[in-house]
Amino acid sequence: MEYYNYIKALHLIFVVTWFAGLFYIPRLFIYHIEAAERPSPEKEVLTKQLKLMTKRLWYIITWPSAILCTFFAIWLLVLMPGWLQQPWMHVKLAFVLLLFFYHVRNHLIFKQLQNDKIKYTSRYMRIWNEVATLVLFAVVFLVVLKSAINWIFGVVSILVLGIFLMFGIRLYKRIRDKNPEA
Repeated sequence: MEYYNYIKALHLIFVVTWFAGLFYIPRLFIYHIEAAERPSPEKEVLTKQLKLMTKRLWYIITWPSAILCTFFAIWLLVLMPGWLQQPWMHVKLAFVLLLFFYHVRNHLIFKQLQNDKIKYTSRYMRIWNEVATLVLFAVVFLVVLKSAINWIFGVVSILVLGIFLMFGIRLYKRIRDKNPEA
């Protein structure tokens, strides 16, 4: 148990770096999709640079962070097996599974864009970008409050947050339509 706080700190560090990657990768997808709509040679230059940036972010930061975050999380659960009996942990693990689904889905989108296959609009990707935010809010509140009973209030709060995020996306689109440099 003397190593518990070190393991917890490492877990939190890799949670932060994993989320950093998950927050930024869809943003790069948006730029990539929008670059594909530009005229040549701008399109080719931007696309090449965005592919490189995305590849580095994905393979050097995001994937290693996800793996290390998971490794340290499992280690924490080995040290504290009683957590697996707690209802809040069950809900948290469900959100973590959702996060892995989101991660794998981003990987598929990454591979498509690396192969110049664009299946989504930049607007769709702006909405998609907010999934990690919603999961982060849910997990942080579950861990801090350690209450699955109140998770219903948390879900309602997350839905309200989602509505505000969608409103923000629409507002930003209006601003950008009026001023493309915004």
